[in-house]
Amino acid sequence: MVRTFLLTAICLLALLAPPTPAAIAATYYVRTDGGTDAQCTGLSDAAYPGSGQNQPCAWAHPFWALDADGAWKIQGSDTLVIGPGAFMLGFGAPNTGWCDAGGAFGCHLPPLPSGTAAENPTRILGAGWDSGCAAAPELWGTERPWQLLTLQGTSNAAIECLELTDHSACIESFCPDPSTGCDPSVRCRRDEAPYGTWAPLGIYASDSANVTLRNLDIHGLAAGGIQAGRISDWTVEDVRIAANGWSGWDGDLPEDDDSNSGTLRFTRWIVEWNGCGESYAPGDTPPLPEHCWEQELGGYGDGVGTGATGGDWIIEDSIFRHNTSDGLDLLYLRMPGARTTIRRSIAVGNAGNQFKISGSSTIVNSLAVGNCGFFAGKPFTEATAVFNHCRAGGAAIEVSLLPSNVANIVNSTVVGHGDVLVGADCDGTVACDGSEQVWIQNSALLGYEEFPPGSGDTAAMIWDPRGYAAGRIDYNVVYGVKNECGFGAQDVCSSPRFVDGNLEYFDGRLEAESPAIDNGLPVGGFGGLVPAGDLVGGARPAGAGVDRGAYERGAATSVPDAGFWPAWHDYGVVAAGSSSPPQSFTIRNNGTGSLAIAGIRTAGTDAADFAITGGDCSGRALGPGEMCSVEAVFRPTGGGRRAGGLSVATSDPDTPALGIALVGQGDAPSVPLASGSGALSMGVAVGLVLAAMAMSATGSAKRVRSCPIPGSPDNPGEVMWGGSCRGAGNEL
Repeated sequence: MVRTFLLTAICLLALLAPPTPAAIAATYYVRTDGGTDAQCTGLSDAAYPGSGQNQPCAWAHPFWALDADGAWKIQGSDTLVIGPGAFMLGFGAPNTGWCDAGGAFGCHLPPLPSGTAAENPTRILGAGWDSGCAAAPELWGTERPWQLLTLQGTSNAAIECLELTDHSACIESFCPDPSTGCDPSVRCRRDEAPYGTWAPLGIYASDSANVTLRNLDIHGLAAGGIQAGRISDWTVEDVRIAANGWSGWDGDLPEDDDSNSGTLRFTRWIVEWNGCGESYAPGDTPPLPEHCWEQELGGYGDGVGTGATGGDWIIEDSIFRHNTSDGLDLLYLRMPGARTTIRRSIAVGNAGNQFKISGSSTIVNSLAVGNCGFFAGKPFTEATAVFNHCRAGGAAIEVSLLPSNVANIVNSTVVGHGDVLVGADCDGTVACDGSEQVWIQNSALLGYEEFPPGSGDTAAMIWDPRGYAAGRIDYNVVYGVKNECGFGAQDVCSSPRFVDGNLEYFDGRLEAESPAIDNGLPVGGFGGLVPAGDLVGGARPAGAGVDRGAYERGAATSVPDAGFWPAWHDYGVVAAGSSSPPQSFTIRNNGTGSLAIAGIRTAGTDAADFAITGGDCSGRALGPGEMCSVEAVFRPTGGGRRAGGLSVATSDPDTPALGIALVGQGDAPSVPLASGSGALSMGVAVGLVLAAMAMSATGSAKRVRSCPIPGSPDNPGEVMWGGSCRGAGNEL
């Protein structure tokens, strides 16, 4: 009897106890055919039926998740699912009676409520977040709100499957000194309303822990993609930050203290073209970078930069390319216990250093292409004569150390035309004591003539005034450097024989004759740092031993790789209302897996002036080495210079939308015309193509280039070699 009474009491207490946070969390929905907060509860993923109040249907806009004072209605651990479509954020959007035109900068979503626990996060999710995020909803800013999403004081949260952007090509505070040759008309209107369809920042975060960002495309904003400091234990996966006018990821907060802590893990992170504006034309895919500027012109340009910070930074399968200053700048990672680990990542074409690291650090299976002069002479570069090409010497890898720090560069490929390939020195904030170490093992390093060309000097292999690397460089292939090779007994001093040594389209895979093959330290060697796989996931060793550098020749992979030729075409002068002869473009699968071509269309500002007239590519699946073609004509609707392109949707994870640049002149020419024949390594048109290709990438990348087809009449001196471009006499 007593036992029965006790069991009954326990059951009653369980019924009376408050529910767990997971049990009370609600899920709200937003969709374009929803209603207001009076019409719909937001608790059902259904359209507003057309009449009635408090119906079980979705809200029509994220701002209906706010009350009349602009505060969140949702609570900690709730979920807000945003359906397909575009949603304007800022003054003038639905339910913005709580803000006004004069204070439009404050008209943004407030800090997201923190989740009740790490396992019960508050979430903002785009529809399809759990099924591949094929079509992320677009949140676009207008009338200069400070940011689109706010994580100020937010912990235990997740933001997934969203596109964050604006609908303007302007850059905030652009061109403070027009005498440099920059164009002040690009500057955003910010001193008087109406400000225009722009926003400065995608996400602002501070004092924030246990946050996940996943499947986000943050691009084309007037200042930056993400500004985040004093964060801890963040996870960032499949996030692209591109073509934001000042920087990509800015770790400097307005306050003095912005140090981070905990584990900060970044996977498949693409940071590109920051320090550039982005063209805006509805339906223009991919958009192109433009008005690229940097610190000499009054801008910034780091892809990733921080203030003084701590934390364990782990970066894997990521890309940092074509930012107008440094690619990855962790120079200020100097707090006690700070550490950086970079695996299977690429930095290429940044105008400063490619990788800049501090603290104890390891770079493994990574590619640093130090073509820091990439922006010189390009049509998207602002005031190129003033632009600071190869800022801070343009080292491919720059290492800054504090006492007891150890930096390791293992099985990596490092090339460039800056002053040095690897720079190493004391941080300087604390006196170094000789305990600092730099190790370079199992790598392939190649120096080129220093930028700008003409000096005859090549890049030095290393600048190490304090001798941190003395006796610690071995088992490398080193060539083309100004200081002597042969640092270690097992170093090889001859060309590594890369598949394509052109810095503009660099392909660091090894030719069959490469001296880097089969003679590196074994898997697990060098204290366990020699990896069992290579940069693109191929197993090591593929032959008798491990190859030196980031790529293992012969490793079994199944990855498509789309290439095309010609890279661009100028149709010349064509009378308005008539048509040019067709130009044929060839697409080839240079990879090892099947390449699907989903469709081809004209794109760009003057897309209507170009037309596809034939071809056999659309809907094809190309096997390795197979090719198809597409034909396009120029049909100018009026006079003047016209620019457009072909956008080719492919299954290449590097470049899901290839961009082929098309130009022409309607009626009489107003500017000298360039020749469309041949491939240009540093020319305007190829620069546009690189921009189009790189701007569209959303996956892990190996290389970005276009290739001539064997025996092409326009370039008889070049042949396809191992699935890539190799010029006559090019054995780098």
